[in-house]
Amino acid sequence: MNKKKASFCYRGILSLSLLAIVPFVSVAQKPNWQNLDLKTDTTFGISTEKAYNELLKGKKSKPVIVAVLDGGVDINHEDLKSVIWLNKKEKAGNKKDDDGNGYIDDVHGWSFLGSDKGSINYETLELTRLVRRDNAKFANLDLAAIKPADLAAFEAYQKNKAEFEKELAEAKDNLVRYSGLKMAIDELVKKIGKENPTLADFQNFVPANDMEKNLQRILVQQLQDTNFKDFYAEQIVDGVDHFKTQVEYNLNLDFDPRSIVGDDPNDVKDRFYGNNDVAGPDALHGSHVAGIIGAVRNNKIGINGVADNVVILPVRNTPNGDERDKDVANGIRYAVDNGAKVINMSFGKGYSWDKKVVDDAVKYAVSKDVLLVHAAGNDNKNLDDAQNFPNPEYQDGGIAASWITVGASGWKNDETIKADFSNYGKTKVDVFAPGVNINSTTPNSKYQKLNGTSMAAPVVAGLAGLIRSYYPKLSASEVKDIIMKSVVKVDQVVKVEQGDVVKEIPFADLCISGGVVNAYNALKLAAEYKK
Repeated sequence: MNKKKASFCYRGILSLSLLAIVPFVSVAQKPNWQNLDLKTDTTFGISTEKAYNELLKGKKSKPVIVAVLDGGVDINHEDLKSVIWLNKKEKAGNKKDDDGNGYIDDVHGWSFLGSDKGSINYETLELTRLVRRDNAKFANLDLAAIKPADLAAFEAYQKNKAEFEKELAEAKDNLVRYSGLKMAIDELVKKIGKENPTLADFQNFVPANDMEKNLQRILVQQLQDTNFKDFYAEQIVDGVDHFKTQVEYNLNLDFDPRSIVGDDPNDVKDRFYGNNDVAGPDALHGSHVAGIIGAVRNNKIGINGVADNVVILPVRNTPNGDERDKDVANGIRYAVDNGAKVINMSFGKGYSWDKKVVDDAVKYAVSKDVLLVHAAGNDNKNLDDAQNFPNPEYQDGGIAASWITVGASGWKNDETIKADFSNYGKTKVDVFAPGVNINSTTPNSKYQKLNGTSMAAPVVAGLAGLIRSYYPKLSASEVKDIIMKSVVKVDQVVKVEQGDVVKEIPFADLCISGGVVNAYNALKLAAEYKK
């Protein structure tokens, strides 16, 4: 779960001369905006509250298990603990596999990223692993020495190695830039003489040179809708940490933490490994996702999840880096075997080690009437032209019938409705859903606003869980059909950056459905479906 591809969207890199920045501007919007209604609330949410108020009062529902395949979930969070899955057949802490499913003490879910030795936090990218694998075979060879049977693999290796070296160079450069920005801000704050300066403090500061003048301008702009403490932590410190993680772990050919798990990562038939540490070392992302789906509604604390009668099944398969295909496949199978009817997958990568093992798991889920919801990714790429894994297209032909790929939208019905970071694709992305400044649950009973298609996917997973809880006779593919047909169509022409050019594209060309999901419309359609 590379942070770049998850919830943190860094808006621009400051040069060491402090002469240019594309700022991340925090903009105020209504609380719970993702669940609000465009007409009633002038906010392009999915009309969840309207659906509860007008369509669901007095109606009965059945609990639906929604699996969160992610980096970890805080099962003790004040707004989540009552909806966390409980394996009643397992006795906690006795170190026995009471239910005989192969997973010892899986009381609240399972992690495929640990063992008795501990749990993995950081991992390499899949690209790094592919280059490391092929270095052993091709590193000291040129084209003339390659056997005809190895030519395709050698060419793929050369392409991957070039991309790896490019990404590593960019990560190192960005680390220097963000570290320089942090140092400059630290010096400016030191001159002001306050640990947490206010907007007025920066406005009243008298800069001694052009560098300080430009930095003052940037900080004044940034602090219009936030405070210095949050901006510094979430954009500056996290920025440095992000690129440091890339250099030291994600793009480090010498780093390999898999010995912590103790399995053979190349043995895709091995399913029974891991531990029951479903939170892991970093449960921020997964907890945030879980809250969007099913945080307890109307309990006068925290936030309101989309669905009011779901059970969250935590499955840890995504480290701070790229998830392994083996762990993705086993995570899907574990979720299915333990009753999940919806699986949220807010992760993704541009390379795949073993697509077939994931395809087989997806086929298994589809055969068991499970809906899989996947985040489109945060690289502002057209997925019609770019690879994104996992995906619903099977390597041996065919497409998963109960799979939804989700892009991220904002709350304004204008040319900015597409989140600027969101991937898109007229034939590869199914729908869009709110994914900007989404407030949700984070570890230790806290709350935070995050951005990403990682946030948009659980909005759709929550909607799917909501539909399946009130209309349990609907199949997974029928629920997908309902979600697709009930979107609010977007007639806007949106601005999309493509390289150095900003193009105006009809929103209808960004996804198959041409719109943003809508709970009110979906539930109305579900009530009439196949009558």
